[in-house]
Amino acid sequence: MARKIGFYGVLSYCLYGLFFYWYLFYFADTSLTFEYQGTRADPATFLNGRELMLSEEYSKIRNLLFFLSTPFEWLFYLFILLLGFSKAFKKWSEQSAKIKFFQNAIYLIWLSFFAFIATMPLSYISYSFSKSYNISTQSFGGWMKDELIDFWINYGTMIIIVSVLYWLINKSRKRWWLYAWLLSIPFTLFMMFLQPVVIDPLYNDFYPLKNKELEAKILELADQAQIPAEHVFEVNMSEKTNALNAYVNGIGTNSRIVLWDTTLNRLTEGQILFIMAHEMGHYVEKHIYFGIAGYLLFSLFGLYIVARLMEYVISRWGRALKIPAVNDIRSLPLFLMILSMLMFISSPLSNFVSRYQESRADQYAIELTKDTDEAISTFQELTRAGKSQVNPPLLVKIFRYGHPTMLERISSLEEYEIKMRSK
Repeated sequence: MARKIGFYGVLSYCLYGLFFYWYLFYFADTSLTFEYQGTRADPATFLNGRELMLSEEYSKIRNLLFFLSTPFEWLFYLFILLLGFSKAFKKWSEQSAKIKFFQNAIYLIWLSFFAFIATMPLSYISYSFSKSYNISTQSFGGWMKDELIDFWINYGTMIIIVSVLYWLINKSRKRWWLYAWLLSIPFTLFMMFLQPVVIDPLYNDFYPLKNKELEAKILELADQAQIPAEHVFEVNMSEKTNALNAYVNGIGTNSRIVLWDTTLNRLTEGQILFIMAHEMGHYVEKHIYFGIAGYLLFSLFGLYIVARLMEYVISRWGRALKIPAVNDIRSLPLFLMILSMLMFISSPLSNFVSRYQESRADQYAIELTKDTDEAISTFQELTRAGKSQVNPPLLVKIFRYGHPTMLERISSLEEYEIKMRSK
């Protein structure tokens, strides 16, 4: 049975990979329909021939890597179970420690190490590919440093989560998912509170915006929007990338508006003000809090489905997977695999909601700044810097895009411009 499951798992992954290779490189059509050709949304009007070619090449390969990476994670967890590694990790942990918490920590370090090694080739290919297209500017040493920081932050977080999770499963086989969800609420809020001031500075240096004249103009926009902002932060992302970005994260007193220094270096003042107005739109419409509420609602249903599926899978294929019961730590790879699958399956819905919020923020920004030329040129420059497709394939948009496509964003601005002229 174990061989059969493994064979079908590998076969499914190969067929899945071939499908997306065919879809991205041979089937998907990213050309614009007639009504968009020659408009400011048409990449041919603001990118030269080489930039167009590189954008198409880069986007296709990057999208393929995305679609291959997540199912590879599922395949990894499946073989950790089928080949008895999960059983071995538990044995080694029990031989090394007597206290349950430390047993969990030892089991998890083995699982995390094997996952790190297994996924390293795809991660390195993605890094190397991004560097070859001049998106990444990071040295190999800097990239490895970030990978190791990721590893230890995830490991430290997972020790707490896994220890609490399996304690709850042992206490209540029927309702552990509900208790886990209730505990996840304060934990999620706490992590979001820590993110800007504890976790993010481990990767980059943050400091108040150096250009005080620009900061004053940004804070004036914030005042118009009735946002109690005192500082705008910049971060030294030019050490790692040529891409452009700005964002808002954190909650409460720890929330921050952050500009990448690449954005400051490459965009005009008007373009930066439009981006800042966009970020303020998220604040005004309380998208961060709606996002938290949506995440918690999804996690409630997600944990319930995971609990039911784990019971079903173990009752049917537990012997082949070498999992005697749900409350055994050996079931952790199955838990992570099912959770990852549910997140992937639900990503079209979460991306749809995100795209709606981003559209609302775009609308807020243009109504605040009233400058469509700067807004459109901002999106054109973002396209150029990120070598992104203006009109990506449908499946890419559904599974990858948390923002509207550049075609949609620029077209909506042109429609707004026409509407304003007709008044």
